[in-house]
Amino acid sequence: MKLFRMDDLDAERSANEGAYLRFLREHSMSAGLYALNAGELDTQGSHAQDELYLVVSGRGSITVGEETAMVARGCVVFVPAGVPHRFHHISEDLRVLVVFSPPEG
Repeated sequence: MKLFRMDDLDAERSANEGAYLRFLREHSMSAGLYALNAGELDTQGSHAQDELYLVVSGRGSITVGEETAMVARGCVVFVPAGVPHRFHHISEDLRVLVVFSPPEG
């Protein structure tokens, strides 16, 4: 078993001065914590893997392909591989658990 605490992951991510911290990489998946502060721009593009986002905290919008939705704590978003997507109109600091399958990078 591997156990992770969001507060610890966010502190590690912040100490490394990055928006993204990959904290798990296994044969069939990887996981990370993605952080965007209120008003910040999300510059990510599409990925070669399917993604699952779980919004841990914060509020904003996400556009996946041609669809846009508001997201907040508790929202889960599936993004198919190869589809352009980004968070935007971030009104409260976002912390998002990201799961890639197969694993990223």
